[in-house]
Amino acid sequence: MAKMEGIRVANYRVLRDVTLGKLWNARKVEPLTPLTTVVGKNGVGKSSLFDAFGFLADCLKLGVEEACDARGRGGFHRIRSQGAKGPMEFEIYYRQHSRTRPITYELAIDVDRRRRPYIARERLRQRRNGQKHGPPFSFLVMQGGTGLAWKGKAAGTALRGFDLDEILGGTAHAAANEAEEGATREIVSLEDKRRLGIATLGALTDHPRISSFRKFVEGWHLSCFAPDAARSLPLAGPQRRLSVDGDNLGNVVQFMESRHPSRFQSILKRIAGRVPGIERIDTHRSPDGRLLLRFNDSGFKEPFYAQQVSDGTLKLFAYLLMLEDPSPPPLICVEEPENGLYHKLLEILARELRDHAARERKASQVFVTTYHPHFVDALSPEETWILEKSDGFATIRRASDDRVVQAMVNEGLPLGGLWYSDYLD
Repeated sequence: MAKMEGIRVANYRVLRDVTLGKLWNARKVEPLTPLTTVVGKNGVGKSSLFDAFGFLADCLKLGVEEACDARGRGGFHRIRSQGAKGPMEFEIYYRQHSRTRPITYELAIDVDRRRRPYIARERLRQRRNGQKHGPPFSFLVMQGGTGLAWKGKAAGTALRGFDLDEILGGTAHAAANEAEEGATREIVSLEDKRRLGIATLGALTDHPRISSFRKFVEGWHLSCFAPDAARSLPLAGPQRRLSVDGDNLGNVVQFMESRHPSRFQSILKRIAGRVPGIERIDTHRSPDGRLLLRFNDSGFKEPFYAQQVSDGTLKLFAYLLMLEDPSPPPLICVEEPENGLYHKLLEILARELRDHAARERKASQVFVTTYHPHFVDALSPEETWILEKSDGFATIRRASDDRVVQAMVNEGLPLGGLWYSDYLD
């Protein structure tokens, strides 16, 4: 399963320049853990960081101009950091598999003369076999919709007569001599400079590594679960994954029951054992074909339907069902899961998220934003990042980098208690 080892976001809302984990030019930094949690007070930028993942996914799906306006973002000039003159920048450092060489994706979004957002720069690169130093090999490099792309493994020679200096900003000498395993490059000129190069080229079999990265981003799953939305009764029809707010919970239940019936029954039994007071969870089909969830409470003869159970019960069920996906997404982002959950259930949820992320097979990397100390109690300092605000912009650091905090945790003090007592500030 693909894993992100680091991410950098610059000039995006309050995130003027933050880096989590490892990047290609910071090799001594520890990579992100399978479960990564960002803690912070209200207004420090947790939602902005969560939305940065959604924005990148929307750029791939919709194009950068539409992504700037989607989900109530309000356009480029509303989401670029206040006072910033340069482009919004994103950098992702990830591995397709644990034994593969890491790949770096870089994206810069700016505005043109008509003040419309466009892709100023885009690059995918990876070090060659055995290469330990120096800049990685660029197999996609674009500027303003024009550039070069690495193509397959067919024998051939590098393209000549192309002015890379214009694209690479004076670093053409580093790319002009790049050649790998008989690779060939082709000149790429996109019709629309507001569409990502990975969106277009990633659909072609000639560009396998670009295609792999595209699938990685396409597979991201964001969850900001809203119990009221999940109580709705959508039209019948199976759907594989929960929507951002969970308003299709019934459809996902339908998918699991119809496609994986025996596994689904096992999941219901296992989840019932984790939700306090619930003896059994089953389903009932309505006359119009909709699949309704029934929660059998130990104190009542008649079951409760999803529309009647508590926010916490419904929320915990949705999260646990999400983690039982037979083909899980490569990355799950969960925003503030604590809302509506009893504090002891938060530690259960944190352990479930970690256990899922730590699986050897069929696991997702999990990214969580939270402010609740009971959720943080279940975390290690390596898994925890502290987001703060300084001079109006966010700063971030890893809890394990604080020797005092690490020493207190080693002595048995819970990390959430330290967060509640302001030791992480």
